[in-house]
Amino acid sequence: MKNDTIILGIETSCDETAVAIVKNGTTIVSNVVASQIESHKRFGGVVPEIASRHHVEQMTLVLEEAFTQAKLTWDEIDAIAVTEGPGLVGALLIGVNTAKAVAFAKQKPLVGVHHIAGHIYANRLETEFQFPLLALIVSGGHTELVLMKEHGSYEVIGETRDDAAGEAYDKVARMLSLPYPGGPQIDRLAAEGEANINFPRAWLEEGSYDFSFSGLKSSVINTIHNASQRGEELKSQDIAASFQSSVVDVLVSKTLRAAKEYKVKQVIVAGGVAANSGLRNALKDAFADTEVPLLIPPLKLCTDNAAMIAAAGTIAYEQGKRASWDLNANPSLILE
Repeated sequence: MKNDTIILGIETSCDETAVAIVKNGTTIVSNVVASQIESHKRFGGVVPEIASRHHVEQMTLVLEEAFTQAKLTWDEIDAIAVTEGPGLVGALLIGVNTAKAVAFAKQKPLVGVHHIAGHIYANRLETEFQFPLLALIVSGGHTELVLMKEHGSYEVIGETRDDAAGEAYDKVARMLSLPYPGGPQIDRLAAEGEANINFPRAWLEEGSYDFSFSGLKSSVINTIHNASQRGEELKSQDIAASFQSSVVDVLVSKTLRAAKEYKVKQVIVAGGVAANSGLRNALKDAFADTEVPLLIPPLKLCTDNAAMIAAAGTIAYEQGKRASWDLNANPSLILE
């Protein structure tokens, strides 16, 4: 008698074509990711049309490889979970239509998943959740603090009012003529520099858990331009260290304050910028003096992957949530 829940996950929200198979929402059976970084590197960022074309080319191959690695058949799959949003609409459509096609052909239930819910549930592939918990999501398109009181329940208590942290990283990296993707390059440089430039920290209104990085980004750009006009040479390492110090200071301070105010039993970190060593180390230091466990996923689960979609999809499936055949890509999908 079959007791395990086995979910196939599909993720194509940006520039990774990913398929995974996950058991019981906690165990990765297979996790295949086809990256497009090399294709987008020469443009300095993701080109939506190119991303979509690559998804079309890679999807069947990645799907087959996921089953090969898992040594499973379609008969053993309980449902198909797919990222329906947010993301690049053309990229999302490839994943959604693939999921609908195979779900129809194999007569499997279909579950739509929010991309950020996926990032949150990447942590459950490592450790079981304890509620209430606080999730800090930091990625190229999102910076949010999310309170969860139970599985599948999301309350956004803070979010960015302008640029996401990862977006600011990429823009500053371009100012420093660093290759794409810029985030890891800034992190590497920051480790070699000193935070000796006083860039602003946007704390916003008293008690606010929202974020703002647009002013910081502008300050970095102006500092570089002004130094150039005066003939002064600023070290890229020091700019990177000072910029990262400002971002990390605000993220860590607000996360720590929210964890205390909401009396959470766990704090988890999610999203691509969760791979940033400066952020990881600062969070570990901040929570070392508290009784609140801090969960940061391994690097392979920080960036976009389909195991996280299958993990989040497992909860939705077990809660009885199903998508209909008119499921569509939703680039502005709301988490709550």
